[in-house]
Amino acid sequence: MSDVAREKEFGSDYESASQRGEIFEQPTGFKGLYHHPVTQVAMLGFVCFMCPGLFNALNGLGGGGQVDPTNSANANAALYSTFAFFAFFAGSINNKLGPRVTLLLGSTGYALYIGSYLAVNIHAHAGVFVVVAGAVLGICAGLLWTAQGSLMLAYPTENQKGKFIGIFWSIFNLGGVVGAAVSFGQNFDSTGNGVGNGTYIGFLVLTMIGVLIPLLMVDPDKMIRTDGTKVTAPRHPSWKTEFYGLWIALRTDPMIVFLFPMFFASNWFYTWQFNDYNAALFNIRARSLNNFVYWLSQIVGSVSIGLLLDQHGLSRRVRAFSGWSVLMMMVFVVHIWAYFYQKDYTRDSLPVGSPKMDIYDHGYTGKVWLYIFCGMLDAMWQTTAYWVMGAMSNDPSKLAHFAGFYKSIQSAGAAGVWRADAVMLPYMNIFVSTWVLLVAGLLFALPMIHMRVKDHTNIEDEVLIRMDDSGCIQEVIEIQAGQDH
Repeated sequence: MSDVAREKEFGSDYESASQRGEIFEQPTGFKGLYHHPVTQVAMLGFVCFMCPGLFNALNGLGGGGQVDPTNSANANAALYSTFAFFAFFAGSINNKLGPRVTLLLGSTGYALYIGSYLAVNIHAHAGVFVVVAGAVLGICAGLLWTAQGSLMLAYPTENQKGKFIGIFWSIFNLGGVVGAAVSFGQNFDSTGNGVGNGTYIGFLVLTMIGVLIPLLMVDPDKMIRTDGTKVTAPRHPSWKTEFYGLWIALRTDPMIVFLFPMFFASNWFYTWQFNDYNAALFNIRARSLNNFVYWLSQIVGSVSIGLLLDQHGLSRRVRAFSGWSVLMMMVFVVHIWAYFYQKDYTRDSLPVGSPKMDIYDHGYTGKVWLYIFCGMLDAMWQTTAYWVMGAMSNDPSKLAHFAGFYKSIQSAGAAGVWRADAVMLPYMNIFVSTWVLLVAGLLFALPMIHMRVKDHTNIEDEVLIRMDDSGCIQEVIEIQAGQDH
């Protein structure tokens, strides 16, 4: 692509990069296609398609597809507890080991977790194994999602971040779609409340394939963005320097704290949606179909909000406030609608083993449409959270820390609500807490968006990219002088 064409397509992104002397030629032919940022983000999407995507399909069935959801609720509480702790430091681990190794290590936990459900289906008293596998997965998931977040937000230009998040989220959620379709097909003739061994075996095989994909991905230090700028690869410094970088990322960008309530709420709603709505009201055939349309609607949600957040005719600040407004509207639409269903049932009115609603029953259509809107809200929420973090930085090292904060705080909330479900907190209590936390998350994020999201990210804001291997932070003028030479 010529300089004139780049400037026409990328505008100020290209002009700023050109002034810093950072334009590189992209490879051509097959190598150019393979090294293209879209290709690599698509491969990243397929890692998450095979691993957390299928995990989501399993969880989306309610109770992991089991008749009694208690094991699943306890496993999720253990999972998100370890996830919350390890994800906070996962950015440092990712920057030390590199994203490909981090992705590889992170993906293995999903195979173990899915295998544990197969074990409990074969041996009814293996519930402890499910909980232990959940705890191990929490460690692995912290690694996987931190590496994923840093790469997904570092590969696009500033004007492409919504598009790249949408591409990733669509492919990732195809895992939920395919997994739910498999489950629905295998359980279509069933009117029981649990899935068979074949569903778990199919999920396990696909997850093992996903574990191998990181081995085929390109190293970030060989990646060039579509505007010709080079992706800054993590330096792999000492552990001491890397953990110091974690503190620097938080100290020099304290506005990230205003996003913590939004992070905290971002997985809280799964418990009510999966266990207290889908598993509580529907038999396994209906749960499988609900699960299918839930993850399919996520693709619509992520692409639609991504298009809004990347509108070239609007400034980045206007796009940020527009995305915030859409989220607030969706939160109230979904939860006002859901309230009229939730007020009519309790745990006592729906004991374990009681008859559940089928896809042919009266009233099913309205309830499945609510589930579709729940899926859209989920995707819009996650996409916007990632986009706002991406608007704060283009540095993979800093984004790895931000992604670690995101998954850590998110998982702390999830651990609490899954445990609340395991000890049988009333459905209405969990539902109301979900609604309140989503609104609070958006209200806390508003001042942060107003004060921190700028139309362009400046190198003055990129502190970690200016930190050397010893932990010393260089001045901007030193960086520019080094690039001139």
